[in-house]
Amino acid sequence: MKKTVLSLTLAASILALGACSNDSADGGEVIATSKVGDITQNDLYEEMKGSIGDQAFQLLVIEKVLESKYDVTDEEVDTQLAADKKQLGENFESYIAQSGYTEESYKKFLKLNLLQEKALIEDVEVTEDEIKAEYENIKNEINARHVLVADEATALKVKAELESGKDFAEVAKAYSTEEAAQTTGGELGWFGKGKMVAAFEDVAFGLKKNVISEPVQSEFGYHVIEVTDTRSIEESYKDKKDELEKQLKLAKADQAALLTKVAKLLKDAKVKIKDEDLKTALDEFLNSAEAPAEETPVEEAPVEEAPAEEAK
Repeated sequence: MKKTVLSLTLAASILALGACSNDSADGGEVIATSKVGDITQNDLYEEMKGSIGDQAFQLLVIEKVLESKYDVTDEEVDTQLAADKKQLGENFESYIAQSGYTEESYKKFLKLNLLQEKALIEDVEVTEDEIKAEYENIKNEINARHVLVADEATALKVKAELESGKDFAEVAKAYSTEEAAQTTGGELGWFGKGKMVAAFEDVAFGLKKNVISEPVQSEFGYHVIEVTDTRSIEESYKDKKDELEKQLKLAKADQAALLTKVAKLLKDAKVKIKDEDLKTALDEFLNSAEAPAEETPVEEAPVEEAPAEEAK
């Protein structure tokens, strides 16, 4: 679930901060009582403002200026929510809880993210040939695992132990130089072509299921690979086209340009901040609207750096 540059981890907190902002002169509505005193909306607002005020305020204003130009429907948010639930499976509830969200506040976070994506890819173009090539890359996938070691001699030892019937996860934990292997056991999950380094991919996609590969050298070391399953996606090119087009545009997009675009929207909105404590909250964005944008190299394709990245 790739998130764009403005999506801070405070998105869950902006709901509470926003709800507390309409306090009255007497301190606002009492939200808790006790023998030692009451807590009012204003108490909570002031406390949150002192700790996360600037960032939460930024998120609230950025969402408003993005909504003034781009439209994200409830259906789009629900579709992304369903995709995240499918990706995380039974871990979804614990993931959002650990991140400080309820499902409703997570949907607000998703909406902000989708607004940013629309702004980010607005001027990015991809060709039909690029989309078709990406479909060919992802339509056949493999589920694989590997052990990454520093030298060929160790890789041959790993291969021998695996072929003797030793548990793959235990061997990976014992030998792999990939830190993530201590929790993943070397599992890489499902992936299509174009997601791994070429040396690894060339061998992995040529392996039969449950066969241990010879040592494969890449820039990261020596890999011993096993493919545990294969599959072909059910969706047709027509069904996948929009999703793939968006993914390719996001891969090509200039993240720095998004900041400049948001800064210009903020400047055009002529935001007047009445709370003295938040007067400078938007300065970093407004200043970037006046500074010349730096050129950022465009990425060619969403290619992972190494199999190790997939094992997270």
